[in-house]
Amino acid sequence: MKRIVEIIPARPGWYARWQLTPDATRCYPVSLWALLEEADGTGREVVGMDCIGQWPGADDNEAGGDFVRYLYQTPDSGAPDDVDATPIGEPRDDRPRLQPLTAP
Repeated sequence: MKRIVEIIPARPGWYARWQLTPDATRCYPVSLWALLEEADGTGREVVGMDCIGQWPGADDNEAGGDFVRYLYQTPDSGAPDDVDATPIGEPRDDRPRLQPLTAP
């Protein structure tokens, strides 16, 4: 079993790309990065969680989707062509959505 060592927010421009069918992919913005470590302290890896709560290896990812890779596009270059256009805060299916933090 792995444990979370550190969590940091992802900077704008990072996306997780998922393969839905042989001809279709979808990107979601990455919300955070997590540093994971094996229980015995040997191996470490970094995984990104996207804005709908998916990460590579999670049991409850979107059905039929396989993680492809993380990609970075500078914010001024726009989002990838296959980005999910569902605005944050609008539910999709019955999955919880991450909400942006607002200042008090």
